[in-house]
Amino acid sequence: MIDKSLKGLVAAPYTPFDANGGLMLDTIDRYADHLVNNNISGVFVCGTTGESLSLTTGERKLILERWVSASSGRLKVICHVGGNCLSDSISLTQHAQANGAYAVGCMAPNFFKPANAKELGTFLKNIADSAPEIPFYYYQFPSLTGVDIKASEVLKFASSSIPSFAGVKFTHSDFYDMQKCITFEGGKYNILSGYDEMLVCGLSFGVQAAVGSTYNFIAPLYHSLWKAFSAGDIEKARELQLYSVKVVDVLVKYGGSTVAGKSIMELIGIDCGPCRLPLATLSEADKAKMKNDLDAIGFFEMAGLNN
Repeated sequence: MIDKSLKGLVAAPYTPFDANGGLMLDTIDRYADHLVNNNISGVFVCGTTGESLSLTTGERKLILERWVSASSGRLKVICHVGGNCLSDSISLTQHAQANGAYAVGCMAPNFFKPANAKELGTFLKNIADSAPEIPFYYYQFPSLTGVDIKASEVLKFASSSIPSFAGVKFTHSDFYDMQKCITFEGGKYNILSGYDEMLVCGLSFGVQAAVGSTYNFIAPLYHSLWKAFSAGDIEKARELQLYSVKVVDVLVKYGGSTVAGKSIMELIGIDCGPCRLPLATLSEADKAKMKNDLDAIGFFEMAGLNN
């Protein structure tokens, strides 16, 4: 099932929790409106940014249902279904298909790890075949999963074995392998750029869509970058990409894209609450310091916010 209609910026949303760690599903309604207003084309829910593997299977299903409802057809909803339990991933995939998701994505299991593309592909096939009516993406993220099998090798397996295979969410700096994926069988599959701070690299190889966490709060920057690149203004695109690196540097300084990003969402008016252990939650003092660092680089102006 090759569907290349997914284009542009796809946000990887944060999962909103209350002070006691319970889901705050009501927040998703305003969250969806915010993304639509920032010309986001889709959401990749319950992924890394959404603290996927810190959620129960039941919670992941509730989150998917709420995003589909809140999006009201305005956003393409992709549900991450990966994990270490095959039956849970199958259950999530079947639920996603039954509840109106546009597609599903699945990262490699990260405890008992597949040794090669055939083993990984067989795992993915069992999941994809359980819901054949919606597109299936492999989520390549070796720095997190510890599974560094070439995505192009997985693509070769999937092309002949998984009818619903749509492409790869490519979160890796192996651009040699990315090019092989993008050009595989004449560009047959949709390869989604997964590193916000390297978007211009993906664009130079021909990606049509990108998934990222910083698209939640600074989408105007990336729209401008994409527009500049498309217009042939490579210097402007590089300049904007370098600015995104400065934003990511702030995120890294304060705990990374999930920990710091959740606090940025609070700063822009969409409180997604704390993180779940083992991830930390920023203290009020660190939130204030981070805001000062963001002010110093003109973040709120670049994000189109008056703060």
